[in-house]
Amino acid sequence: MPLRFDIKRKLSARSDRVKALDVHDSEPWLLVALYSGHLNIWNYETQNIVKTIEATSNDLPIRTARFIERKSWVVCGSDDMVIRVYNYNTMDKVHSFEAHADYIRCISVHPTQSFILTSSDDMMIKLWDWNKNWACTQTFEGHTHYVMQVVFNPKDTNTFASASLDKTIRVWQMGSTQPNFTLVGHEKGVNCLDYYRGADKPYLISGADDFVAKIWDYQNKSCVQTLVGHTQNVTSVCFHADMPIIITGSEDGTIRLWHVNTYRLEFTLNYGFERVWCVAQLPGSNTLSIGYDEGAIMIKLGREQPAITMDNQGKIIWAKHSEIQQANVKALGDSPHKDGEILPLAVKDLGSCEIFPQTLVHNPNGRFVVVCGDGEYIIYTALAWRNKSFGTAEEFVWSADSSMYAIREGNSRVKIFKNFKEVQDFKPDYGVDGIYGGQLLGVKSGSGLTFYNWETTALVRRIEVAPQQVYWSDNGELVCIATEDEAFMLRYNPDVIEGTPPDEDGFEAAFDVVGEVADKVMTGVWVGDCFIYTNSENRLNYHVGGEIVTISHLDRTQYILGYIAKDSKLYLGDKDLNVTSFALKTAVLEYQTAVMRQDFETADQILPSIDEEHRTRVAQFLEKQGFKEQAMAVSVDPAHKFELALQLNDFATAYGLAVEHSSEQRWKQLSDLALRSSDFNLAKKCMFNAKDYSGLLLLASSLGDSESMVQLAELAHSAGKENIAFTAYMMLNNIPKCLQLLVETERYPEAAIMAKTYMPSEVSKILKLWQADLSKTNEKAAEALADPLQYDNLFPELQLALKAEKLLEKERSTLLPAASYPAVAPNWERDVLAETEEMLASLPEVVASPKEDEMLTAEVKEEQPVSEPEEEEKEDLFEEVPEDLGGVVGAPEPLIALEPEPSSPPSEPPMPPIELEPEPVVQEVPADLAVKVPEPIIALEPEPSSLPSDPPMPPVEPEPEPVVQEVPLNLVELAPEPFAEFVPEPIAEMVPEPISEVASEPIVEVAPEPLIELAPEPVIELAPEPLIELAPEPVIELAPEPLIELAPEPLLELAPEPLVELAPEPFIEFTPEPLPEMVPEPLVDVAPEPPAEEALAPAPTETPAEAVEEASEKRDLFGNSSTDFLDDMDREISELNLDDINVDDIDLDDESLFD
Repeated sequence: MPLRFDIKRKLSARSDRVKALDVHDSEPWLLVALYSGHLNIWNYETQNIVKTIEATSNDLPIRTARFIERKSWVVCGSDDMVIRVYNYNTMDKVHSFEAHADYIRCISVHPTQSFILTSSDDMMIKLWDWNKNWACTQTFEGHTHYVMQVVFNPKDTNTFASASLDKTIRVWQMGSTQPNFTLVGHEKGVNCLDYYRGADKPYLISGADDFVAKIWDYQNKSCVQTLVGHTQNVTSVCFHADMPIIITGSEDGTIRLWHVNTYRLEFTLNYGFERVWCVAQLPGSNTLSIGYDEGAIMIKLGREQPAITMDNQGKIIWAKHSEIQQANVKALGDSPHKDGEILPLAVKDLGSCEIFPQTLVHNPNGRFVVVCGDGEYIIYTALAWRNKSFGTAEEFVWSADSSMYAIREGNSRVKIFKNFKEVQDFKPDYGVDGIYGGQLLGVKSGSGLTFYNWETTALVRRIEVAPQQVYWSDNGELVCIATEDEAFMLRYNPDVIEGTPPDEDGFEAAFDVVGEVADKVMTGVWVGDCFIYTNSENRLNYHVGGEIVTISHLDRTQYILGYIAKDSKLYLGDKDLNVTSFALKTAVLEYQTAVMRQDFETADQILPSIDEEHRTRVAQFLEKQGFKEQAMAVSVDPAHKFELALQLNDFATAYGLAVEHSSEQRWKQLSDLALRSSDFNLAKKCMFNAKDYSGLLLLASSLGDSESMVQLAELAHSAGKENIAFTAYMMLNNIPKCLQLLVETERYPEAAIMAKTYMPSEVSKILKLWQADLSKTNEKAAEALADPLQYDNLFPELQLALKAEKLLEKERSTLLPAASYPAVAPNWERDVLAETEEMLASLPEVVASPKEDEMLTAEVKEEQPVSEPEEEEKEDLFEEVPEDLGGVVGAPEPLIALEPEPSSPPSEPPMPPIELEPEPVVQEVPADLAVKVPEPIIALEPEPSSLPSDPPMPPVEPEPEPVVQEVPLNLVELAPEPFAEFVPEPIAEMVPEPISEVASEPIVEVAPEPLIELAPEPVIELAPEPLIELAPEPVIELAPEPLIELAPEPLLELAPEPLVELAPEPFIEFTPEPLPEMVPEPLVDVAPEPPAEEALAPAPTETPAEAVEEASEKRDLFGNSSTDFLDDMDREISELNLDDINVDDIDLDDESLFD
């Protein structure tokens, strides 16, 4: 009978002329050498080129190329006589050398040693050793024409054969320079040759330009057979490594397949790619690669699954070519073997088969083995390997009854035999494309799969599915129908058939679907209710109860042979006939089967026989089936038991497991579950163990649990969770701890702001730390920070705030219950300072502080300055006083540093001074004192540059008497009301109203607003240029840099709110317009550089008379003497005609004004 197998195309790659091919032995790669000088590596599974090498720069042909897998190399030879070696992983050239004097025709790689053979048109063969830096170790000469190909003998790698255009084939021995013998028989030049790999025949084949291929017996040195059929030169020949075929290719464009035993032509293939130049075949594979003029083709011959079978006793029979061999796994005894390890089986030859075996199958009881192939079948006895029966058939299948089998003849008829005698011959209604054995006879057709009764051939059920294979369980209750992409698990109900008439498609209730596998099943076997299978991804899985369990990931394609229950092992084989085993406990499968049948009594009886190492798998199976309580009782894995306890809300078990095997993740899981179940005590314990500080903060604050909050704050602080610790301390009203955290983390600006708000007694100490830290980067900015101890005039309500702090200590130490929340006023609705004042007012017997004593003294002595408190009194008010006060009180830099807004004017202009009453202003202020007062006011008043966006309060006329009595004279900078009472009348007479109109505009443009409102208008007339040019400079030098480097926001917050309330009204009302005329012109020319501190900071303890007397010794803001100032002022007034000045005529943009 002719050979019958399928031929499928796996790769079709169009390209330039292909001169050589090679197949990688482990990767799905095909190496293609092109006539254009390129090397391409194709992945024949993805149909893509994965690597390309441009071997020759001038596009010279590459005529030969080979993989050297053990070195990750590609070696090629081209028409420039050079051998090149590349690493196909890095694509780097490893080596290149000139090997021959003419075109290189062939490269052959030694299978085990570090040798390659090369042949060339220079009629020589050379042996190269890459371990010796590619040295030529031997040269073989003897041919008289081009040497086209050399091939190592696979049975004796010390010999090789060569084909030449001198019409001869020579066989050589390595180490000898002369050929062993020469085969002569072709009429023209020999192009190609190959050795037969089978052990039974010492053959080689050659192809020549005489259009024929010859089979040679190299032992007898004779021609065995001549294959005639090609019509052009034969360019390539080879023996298939695994199938009984010979492949020949020719320039006539055809590939011909010949039977290796009968030499009969079996197939002729023509893919229309023009001339054939080369063929390549990988041992152990059914693929064949062909190189053409127009590209490369890869085809698959037959099926890759080997012809191998195993009975239920462990006897394995396989076919190796036409040879039948046997092995027995029982012979291994109890010797341990790792899962997946190749078993060292002792192989026994049973003899040869008369046909080429394509399939071998044991019958159910293992007594007989059927061999199918070439359209025939032969039944042998398994023990003696004797021929029991034979016949012609396309397919052969066994029934569940070992005495019955069926065959398919053609595509229309099926015959059933019992005890080797034909009992049924029927023709299915929809044709026969394939048959399947088992409990029912399955027939595949175009309409789907049809099951028939073996005895009566009656229709049982027709299923619209295209099966690839059908697997029945041993008891005939379950069946797996494997299709191209998935598999279906069905349960057969034979009782339904009896007494029920079938419909057109048989009995609908005959099968129930019990499972589905979205996977391609390659091979499978039933063990109880578990279906074990291999898939296309080389995984070994089993399916039970709708769940898939992976047993192992296979490193190569393997096929299931069977399961031996006594050994609890599953056996598999590969295409190289290697057998491996995997342990799969029978007790586990039986237990799972009992659970699937809900036979828990049997399952409980089987459970003790299951080892502990497999109990977790059983527990996972029970969990997936919904039996979680049983799973927790069976499982021995603490993690799995913990998960089950959570699912069952078994807090006691879960808590015990978490304590025994502590981990943060488990505590968090248990705390979440406890919260969902409102078990707050358990949740709190779990959160502490899990160190879930954020969760504890939420829980403790929600429950109002102060003890937990205290514990949380301490734990978070020790763990470095400052944010959580700060929040916890803040909720506990523990302000000192909050400040301590901010200081420890070096957040001094935040600490200072917080201390000013909550604990003003700590401001100085924290400010000192802030200054020390800031001085490391900007010393000037650090000096600009104002300390309340040094600049108490900037903090008018500090003493009241200190008293409020003392009064609030008791309130803060008492934590109110959550139930009192509705009755407690929120903080934003409270005025703590007002409450403190009211409380102090209600306690008249409270002893006043030294500062208060000073203020009381000021009420009696209206015009006398009050001396500042002694250092000892300050130490009573503040815990720590800085040693370096940073300059006298009123020093310009710290003062301006506390005003973050000079560089950004307020959004609303100040109120015009129209509403001011000149009478009280003119009456009492001496003229010489009014000249010096505006400068400190500018420095000490933060209000003009930090006014809110809302318009200022309307001016209110103060009552002179109470103001003078309550405000001490040393605070006159902050409270201008007493200052207004001392303005003398002569000053007002010197300043006419038109001057104020003229001076107002330039001052607004150039100088800051404080200058406009505080400096009288005569300044413009007497010295307009100095004011415009020089006034902004001190402000720019003193303010901007500290403001930029000191972060505006903290500075704004450090400035007390009382400054805003105290400054605007008196500041607007009591700044008379005539004052600007008092600034003399010589201020510009005399020493602008001296520091402005002395001018800006008059000693607040001086009387007005003393201030006037001291003016002769001190210098003003611009460095001028006060004496010079008065003289120059008289001179300028005498020269000035005020009646000629018109405000509307002044152009402030005119630069000539400043000349």
